[in-house]
Amino acid sequence: MNSDSGRSTGMEQTLVAEAQDAPRSGDLAFERLYRSSRDDVYAYVASLLRDAPAAEEVTAAAFERAYRKRNRFDPQRGEPRAWLFGIARNAALDELRRRGRQAELTAEPADLHSGADQGAEHSERSLAVSAALERLEPRERELIALKFFAGLENREIARVLDLSESNAGTKLHRAMTKLREACDGNA
Repeated sequence: MNSDSGRSTGMEQTLVAEAQDAPRSGDLAFERLYRSSRDDVYAYVASLLRDAPAAEEVTAAAFERAYRKRNRFDPQRGEPRAWLFGIARNAALDELRRRGRQAELTAEPADLHSGADQGAEHSERSLAVSAALERLEPRERELIALKFFAGLENREIARVLDLSESNAGTKLHRAMTKLREACDGNA
């Protein structure tokens, strides 16, 4: 027993060990980021790969990369979510290259929320949007996926795609205009 503190050194060692085993604040922040982003990251990756099993693997790989690099994240350079989607994008493009394909993005996002109870009007609208998305350039489809599947703001999209915020906004506006025109052409 340590006479200075009135506690045994064994108890002190146990308390130190418990403190070291407790999750660090960075790990808790990463867990929150994971829980709030996992479905959106999967939807985004699935829209790029159009292959559900591959999207699951790439999403897991992206989170693994992000976890390993979590200490390198600099909050002054952007939001954690944009950083994460940049990693997911790179992981998806790595997978496309690994497959020996051109790093071309998909024609349409995967319909991850389809169900048997969808109405005919919703199905018709989905088909029109899918056909309209096919008419867009791959980069335009990616902008739309980042905005609407990933839910990123223009500044976050700019960070993911290494563009200025105004350029990302302009390109997104043009892509949305083309998408609307293509949807109107399908009506």
